[in-house]
Amino acid sequence: QVQLVESGGGLVQAGGSLTLSCSASGSILLRSNAMGWFRQAPGKQRELVATVPSGNSTIYADSVKGRFTISRDNAKNTVHLQMNSLKPEDTAVYYCYADLGSRFWGQGTQVTVSS
Repeated sequence: QVQLVESGGGLVQAGGSLTLSCSASGSILLRSNAMGWFRQAPGKQRELVATVPSGNSTIYADSVKGRFTISRDNAKNTVHLQMNSLKPEDTAVYYCYADLGSRFWGQGTQVTVSS
């Protein structure tokens, strides 16, 4: 079992920045285990934001490319999401995930961007 705990959400004005962090415990995550972030806005499906599928590779949703940066510290079992130039449409609950055979999810952290 893996427990994922997110932190760093909050309220920010458009154009501002936030950094989300996710700490994993209960199991050792290997470089080959994908970790990343999804988000879900009210009335919408959960969508991929950014992920480190393995090693040092990264994948971003088109909507956040150039604004968000994902980073991972394998030694500390953590993954971070630096979000810059935030827009009101980035408002959502952000969920951390990790794949260890099964997909594990954090509880989510709210990000609200005011216009």
